[in-house]
Amino acid sequence: MAFLDLDAAAAGMATGAGAGAVTGTPDPAGGASALPYFAWRTAVNADRYVSGMRPFREGEFGRGPNAPDRSHLKTVNALIDAARRRQQVEERGLALHARDLAGAGDKGRATLLNLKERSETRARETEQIWEFYLNVFGQRTGSFAPWLGALDRIALDCYQAVYMGLGKARSIPSPSPLTYMETGFGPATFRRGVRLSKLGQQLNPFPLVKVPYHRLLNPWSLGAVPHEVSHNLQSDLGLWDLMPRRIAESFAAHRLPARNAEVWQRWHKETYADLSGLLLIGPAYVGALMDVVGRSRASTAAWNDEAVHPTPIIRVPLNIRLLERIGFAGDAAAFRRAWDALYPASAWKPVPQWVWARLPEQIDAVLDAICFESFDEYGDKALADVIRFEPKHAELVREAAERLQTGTDTGILPERFLIAAARQALAWARVSPATIHRNFYDALGRC
Repeated sequence: MAFLDLDAAAAGMATGAGAGAVTGTPDPAGGASALPYFAWRTAVNADRYVSGMRPFREGEFGRGPNAPDRSHLKTVNALIDAARRRQQVEERGLALHARDLAGAGDKGRATLLNLKERSETRARETEQIWEFYLNVFGQRTGSFAPWLGALDRIALDCYQAVYMGLGKARSIPSPSPLTYMETGFGPATFRRGVRLSKLGQQLNPFPLVKVPYHRLLNPWSLGAVPHEVSHNLQSDLGLWDLMPRRIAESFAAHRLPARNAEVWQRWHKETYADLSGLLLIGPAYVGALMDVVGRSRASTAAWNDEAVHPTPIIRVPLNIRLLERIGFAGDAAAFRRAWDALYPASAWKPVPQWVWARLPEQIDAVLDAICFESFDEYGDKALADVIRFEPKHAELVREAAERLQTGTDTGILPERFLIAAARQALAWARVSPATIHRNFYDALGRC
């Protein structure tokens, strides 16, 4: 440390020399509350805070496909390094003041306390960043590593499907999404470039997808992964602010009330993630969505004027209609019969009449805006042309489901389709859920 030789100071505590000897330092063990030793200890702690938040090393969290790659480590280390530099500014000022405290008087002692508090605040900010990624990366060294690595490959496959389908080449964002496990019922995502409280309001350097343990345990419930990844795709493609305007224009073209357009504009992020998720894995997405939002009739139809998620009782019919429009009328009809049986007309009463009036027209207007209109950001293509799930893909999913039952290699099937295959294998009920779970992760481990 440039401003206080801590090793010399430590030795000085025993000899009567060094930083603590300005007024005749008592033995630290016997008088640790004495002012000189308090000042010296404060400087020591601040220095060790800074030096302790070291960068992460390559290989520290394992090697191979399940470990964070070099780009993840590099961006996180840059984040930690920036936080450490901010912390060092406070630490240096604190060290200087601690060294010169003897002649500083009461004002100087008050300043020391202020500097100490500021230094500790910076230390907490740095430690918060370091600890968050230590936990996220540390999950790659234990028994969950193969599961998380498998989900990383699904997330990357979703990105590849979109960027390879664009009408014009765009630079693929890096680093790629990283998944991690956290308690809680629902999955979530943190987009690239947003400020996170978990990081002390610093910018998140790459997409993070949080997946609860029970979803990892039941891979047929992982429709949430393409949904959460689609949030990141909407952001990385520059559609976050554009989509509400497109929805408003579509409602105007369909001669629908602006009041209704405003509702769907508020819902645009979750709606986009749903529709993109469906295009990525096909009909299986609707079944997974029903599993998540199919709760009591009161809960599923509950209306909230400020909600960013579409009311669940509306959310499923929206996705069913997209299935119809991309050529899966049979699947759509089966899902619609099930949904209508669970939530008959009487269950819709909590939804305001002006919201569900002309709902089929509203749904088509939303689908036009999000899925079937061209965007410059897609290279003059529509989302439904960028990501195509066709009947031939459903055949591949069924074949993969048969292979998952026996543990046979699923071949070159896109990783995201394995979610649909797991759902199909579970529906056949020819093997145990545990077998499907094991073979699902084994298949992704071979990808």
